[in-house]
Amino acid sequence: MAVDFGKIKTAAEGYAADMNKFLRDLIALPGESCEEGPKAKRIKEEMEKVGFNKAWIDKQGNVLGEMGTGKTLIAFDAHIDTVGIGNRDNWEFDPYEGFENDVEIGGRGTSDQLGGIVSAVYGAKIMKDLDMLSDEYTALVTGTVQEEDCDGNCWLYMIEQENIKPDFMVSTEPTDGGIYRGQRGRMEIRVEVTGVSCHGSAPERGDNAIYKMAEILLDIEKLNENDAADSTEIKGLVKMLDEKYNPEWKEANFLGRGTVTTSQIFYTSPSRCAVADSCAISLDRRMTAGETWESCIKEIEDLPAAKKHGAKVTMYKYSRPSWTGLSYEQECYFPTWVIPEDHEVTKALEESYKGLYGNDRIGPEREMAKRSARPLTDKWTFSTNGVATMGRHNIPTIGFGPGAEDQAHAPNEVSFKQDLVTCAAVYAALPTIFVENHRK
Repeated sequence: MAVDFGKIKTAAEGYAADMNKFLRDLIALPGESCEEGPKAKRIKEEMEKVGFNKAWIDKQGNVLGEMGTGKTLIAFDAHIDTVGIGNRDNWEFDPYEGFENDVEIGGRGTSDQLGGIVSAVYGAKIMKDLDMLSDEYTALVTGTVQEEDCDGNCWLYMIEQENIKPDFMVSTEPTDGGIYRGQRGRMEIRVEVTGVSCHGSAPERGDNAIYKMAEILLDIEKLNENDAADSTEIKGLVKMLDEKYNPEWKEANFLGRGTVTTSQIFYTSPSRCAVADSCAISLDRRMTAGETWESCIKEIEDLPAAKKHGAKVTMYKYSRPSWTGLSYEQECYFPTWVIPEDHEVTKALEESYKGLYGNDRIGPEREMAKRSARPLTDKWTFSTNGVATMGRHNIPTIGFGPGAEDQAHAPNEVSFKQDLVTCAAVYAALPTIFVENHRK
């Protein structure tokens, strides 16, 4: 069928007030990771109201809704948990009462990323209203849990335990009006060393674990900061941008170099008057294309100071009960992923957007200087549920969502009414364009 972009735009604009109200309702329901129950129930209610074929909440607490009954399963994912509000004094308005003006809606979770579920629900409604549903696809809208705690854990559960395997997924995380085709990965690494305690009045009798870790910390700093010259002993992570070290160097340059930083430090000691007998640190490791959890662990193990002091290097694990009480354990490894720029999913989303809104990013006036400086198709700086769908299970994943990246986790968080409408329209057009292109 030919896609009538004009009708889609008109329909999306006609639901602006409904979307604004839905978003305000969700903001008013606080729901940090593992506390998303009220939000999930409110979303299910909205799905049923607008005519989804089926809406349900799974055992982990994710809310899912299907529109259509076709064979090709196209998922639109939004995580529905939020971070906390931080220091309340930094907020100029109540983060859960929020506010609304002609352009913006404010409140915790507006950009990160309750607006995404709002646009996805109404995008599916537009598909139904305009008789765009066919026997070729089903739109699956998911409001997923625990992303802020452990990105992708929800999709690992749904794929591995519920056997939900879409043909491709659209992440509705905020994209500043653009289309995003990848992100750097990340890992949470623990490094441990041991020593021998003794009385602090005679430290020479012991073996101070903190001093050992101090040497390792300096090597980690070099790993992040050094160049990759042949003469450099500890070559910096920047080396992965060079084809000499990385067969995937082109995508690494697109995503940006990896980084490592020390985020936490721990110790044990009999008292403040004793030598420490153990020390451990946590590392936040951001990975670019071509890096794996094995390569990142080995990189730390191979540091001169880590070898010298017999450091133990491991990954953290995540296991925390969801709001329904279910725990789904995984390693704290969130792979890098990137979908090719010429992939049929990339092309279909670009065609949908351009047919509706042209070749450039659009948005509210206050955002346009930032948005117009970036290409339409780009990448995220942060991590998303795509680490599970594409990073672990190779399900093609692409991003397009309402809101702004720089609003995520910030006080006075806002999103933009125009983005809700824009995204709903693009979501409505995408499945038809994809199945028609795929058929050719």
